[in-house]
Amino acid sequence: MSELPPISRIALGSAAAHEAILAEVEIKTPNGICDAALAQPGGEGEWPGVILFVDAFGLRPSMRDMAKRLAQNGYTVLVPNPYYRSTKAPGLPVGFSFSNPQDREKLGALRAQLTADAVAADATAYAAFLDSQRSVKKSVRMGVVGYCMGGAMTLRAAAALPDRVGAGASLHGGGLVTDTPESPHLLVPRLKASYYFGIAANDDAKEPEAKIRLQEAFDAAGAAAKIEVYAGCLHGWCVKDMPPSPDGKPIYNEAQAERAWNELIALFKQSLV
Repeated sequence: MSELPPISRIALGSAAAHEAILAEVEIKTPNGICDAALAQPGGEGEWPGVILFVDAFGLRPSMRDMAKRLAQNGYTVLVPNPYYRSTKAPGLPVGFSFSNPQDREKLGALRAQLTADAVAADATAYAAFLDSQRSVKKSVRMGVVGYCMGGAMTLRAAAALPDRVGAGASLHGGGLVTDTPESPHLLVPRLKASYYFGIAANDDAKEPEAKIRLQEAFDAAGAAAKIEVYAGCLHGWCVKDMPPSPDGKPIYNEAQAERAWNELIALFKQSLV
């Protein structure tokens, strides 16, 4: 694709480092055309590229807002629609609920196409698209960040592009450590990226050994990783539009979401140079 076609400008106020420009773009992949959002700082310049892998609810306004905020901090950010093989973004029906069996079946069908090989191939196409943009600084490595199912996707991307991806972050990531031969944590020896993992307290309660196995994988590979459990936080705490938990409690936690955001920015500032 050609370089970014500006669609809208977002005024950020005097405290922001940059103005953000947002565009809707299309990316050619081995499996079709992926619709995506692209955010970048305004004005002339080059900035590190970042791929943002969304959660199960798909590419929607909250994820575009995260991309804009990253652009404020000096990054060119691509947010792909993970379900592009089947549907345009966001992919899930309005009013989707995990408590509805039919909705869960629809989500399962969408996610079934996101095999390990498919995610790696997609990531390669996404990185190539970013590198075709004049706003991406190709002399420095890219970053990847993912939420929920996107956390595992960052590992697959970093393993597929070890010489291109220099930093990765997974926030309330799902399926990072499994007992299958395709478990994302088994890819750690192939990484050349520094990593941050923010784990929800309820996820950790269900799988307390996962963080240990993840840390052991990084230690064995001699790779850098910071792994933290966010006490009191539920799966999805970083995303503003998360619906309430089944017991009615809010999932989004602003204070702890800001803590995770600061960790993400610190990682990128240190590693994408």
